[in-house]
Amino acid sequence: MQTKGIVIAGLAGGSGKSVVSVGLTAYLAARGKNVVPFKKGPDYIDAGWMALAAGRDCYNLDPYLMSDEAILTSFHTHCRGADMVVVEGNRGLYDGVDAQGGYSTAELALFLDLPVILVVNCTKTTRTVAALVLGCKMLDRRLDIRGVILNHVATARQRKIITAAVEESTGIPVLGVVPRMKKDIFPMRHLGMIPHQEYLGSGEAISHLADVCAESIDTAAVEEAMKVIVPAPAPPPENAGGTRVRIGVIQDAAFQFYYPENLAALKRQGAELVPVNALADPHLPPLDGLYIGGGFPETSARELAANATFRNSVKESADGGLPVYAECGGLIYLGESIRIEGEVYPLVGVFPVRFGMSTKPQAHGYSIFEVDSDTPYYARGEEVRGHEFRYSTILEWNGKEDELAFTMKRGKGFSGGRDGLQSGNVLALYTHVHACGTPDWAGRFVELCRRWRHRD
Repeated sequence: MQTKGIVIAGLAGGSGKSVVSVGLTAYLAARGKNVVPFKKGPDYIDAGWMALAAGRDCYNLDPYLMSDEAILTSFHTHCRGADMVVVEGNRGLYDGVDAQGGYSTAELALFLDLPVILVVNCTKTTRTVAALVLGCKMLDRRLDIRGVILNHVATARQRKIITAAVEESTGIPVLGVVPRMKKDIFPMRHLGMIPHQEYLGSGEAISHLADVCAESIDTAAVEEAMKVIVPAPAPPPENAGGTRVRIGVIQDAAFQFYYPENLAALKRQGAELVPVNALADPHLPPLDGLYIGGGFPETSARELAANATFRNSVKESADGGLPVYAECGGLIYLGESIRIEGEVYPLVGVFPVRFGMSTKPQAHGYSIFEVDSDTPYYARGEEVRGHEFRYSTILEWNGKEDELAFTMKRGKGFSGGRDGLQSGNVLALYTHVHACGTPDWAGRFVELCRRWRHRD
């Protein structure tokens, strides 16, 4: 059996690459193909939709957060045994952190030695699309662009002109034409698509996208454009040893942002992961640790506030020394309250912070912090790469910035260029980390949980 793969890229954010990536993945999976999805970059929402379409986890490949070795290990480990691999890019094909396109989708495609299908939004344009595709082809001749999919095409005439212009000017075949749709298939919000966990129509959306691809894309030609992946040797299994510990993971409509690799890393280190629902559970179950990821607590603030018994159990456990690691939305949840449209909702209250919400991004992009305080989760002097995505604001906090654990070398953090609130065994930060890029994180977290378990 051969495994074949492709990268789906766009000219920019909003080009329609998620429509094609998710739809193609759903179409192939519905026909019995074992499709392994990947998402380039630090993304939870698109990856969640890809996972839903494939019926299995979607893994992130991020050249900024991960070393070359970590990317190859993750890629070859997870695609082993697959029929097909679909990698969804992010932003524009050549968009990176600098003018040279560092850490871009193009760089990742070259590194993985995979061909690219380019998705182009054709709104109010015709032959200019050919110029854009030609520019992508010529900017880096090493890149193997094997096809173009035209998106948001309004008429048969527009389709005919663009198709002829692209194929005659670039020599790259048009493999599909997705018509303009009356409404967005994906529900949208300030950070982009709404997570599928919050959308009641997610199953119907996936089915519809699969149908769109079947009707609008030459799927046989797309499969033909894929390249055979030569598998790398399997890495030796890890043997963490030690006592197994129970780590609760809050996963509900409010908190969904977890990299599968982070959860897998905790398991490899000896953790049993216990699903927890902050909206419905009356209290925490017996645990040795708690992981609260990011998400949108603001959209479920009323329900989170109403579940007072659960909030109180988290507060009592944290104050009693339970190891708790919280990122972004998890940090907010551990605060005192959040104000939304003039109404204040009480939260857990581990930290005396009052949060609000802005209509504009408060931090958005890659970050780096240096550890300059003692914390069991990170070593003093360690430099950690991560990312921030938030609209929340800090309305009131009476703490001191030198009490925060980290100094931000890139990014905003919590306050004054610092991040990382600590209280006992609790660490809460705005920065998200990826276990493949921060390999010691999981082991330290689990070891802290073991010490807590055997505290008596």
